[in-house]
Amino acid sequence: MAKTDAQRAEHEPAPIPDDVRGVIDAALDRKATRVTLMDLRGAGAFTDFFVICTGTNIRQVQAIADAVEEKLKAQGLRPAHVEGYDRAEWILLDYFDFIVHVFMPDTREFYSLDRLWGTAARTEMAAEVR
Repeated sequence: MAKTDAQRAEHEPAPIPDDVRGVIDAALDRKATRVTLMDLRGAGAFTDFFVICTGTNIRQVQAIADAVEEKLKAQGLRPAHVEGYDRAEWILLDYFDFIVHVFMPDTREFYSLDRLWGTAARTEMAAEVR
């Protein structure tokens, strides 16, 4: 039996917004690892997306956050709030519709945001997916 357009749309993931795609591209350009997109739109969350990624050292974590800010600034977007930049264990960039989390490996494991939203759709992003 052929699916109707409505049935097909129900099971196909919604496209990734351009600004969120820009975050992913900027993070991957700075060699972020474990880049994960969490779609929270159906999870009753306070934002639509989390982009979670990891850097291997403080300089890389800051460079990833800087690259994200630069990429989105070029699109006319600025974060409403930035936390953790100086310590760079966990940098949070809040853009209202999406939040970017850049972690050091041990900090990411400790807080386990990846597992916090059990009902959220997760996509592991890789350089070749871009």
